[in-house]
Amino acid sequence: MSCHLSELVLNSRDPEMMSRFWREVLGYVELGREEGDIEIGPESGFGGPAPTIVFALVAEEKTEPLRLHLDVNPVDRDQEAELERLLGLGARPATVGQTGEESWYVLADPEGNEFCLLRSRLPKP
Repeated sequence: MSCHLSELVLNSRDPEMMSRFWREVLGYVELGREEGDIEIGPESGFGGPAPTIVFALVAEEKTEPLRLHLDVNPVDRDQEAELERLLGLGARPATVGQTGEESWYVLADPEGNEFCLLRSRLPKP
């Protein structure tokens, strides 16, 4: 028996803004709301092959780099075009010690959570 990664929970000062940003990034939909928290995920909902994301409302701001970060891959365009799309959605470049020779881009979402845009294009799910 093994476990299945079903959801990720990210603390957020503004779950509304964060869910809107990540829905656009991932093509997810809003699945539910409860006590200030917002859950997003694929149209198939909770329990499918892709995890859902819950933005849990918290009062405090993010103060240090995450010990876990998300990696995303383009699905319908090349890496450069996807970078421009993500920046247009509100992502910004982030520095976590990269050398500049990496094949990926390090970005931060609107609340400063680091994530990487990888080069390989994946098929649409």
